[in-house]
Amino acid sequence: MAIDSSPGLAPAVALFRSLGDPARLAILHRLTRGEARVVDLTRELRLAQSTVSKHLSCLRDCRLVDFRVEGRQSFYALARPELPALLRSAEHLLAATGEAVALCPTYGSSTVRGDDA
Repeated sequence: MAIDSSPGLAPAVALFRSLGDPARLAILHRLTRGEARVVDLTRELRLAQSTVSKHLSCLRDCRLVDFRVEGRQSFYALARPELPALLRSAEHLLAATGEAVALCPTYGSSTVRGDDA
């Protein structure tokens, strides 16, 4: 079956692309512990404010993250209760495969770049 003949896969492809960036994945992982402000995320993840803001915007566009305003501050949180289970499932899959994905010549650790958007 050709990939082009399965347009129903496009949303799943977009979801996994949104999870495929190291900064976005780190932000989502951090938000599984509760809401956070941009300043909290920059400090905890050691990322630039512009990087965090850019990736939060992407995650909001994907409807994976939402925010609430309190005074002059915005607090970001996971928008979907399914996300922590998805991330845990990925961790279990990596553990079950001996993290073989990290050794993959196409998508493994040596090909991952933290500065890609």
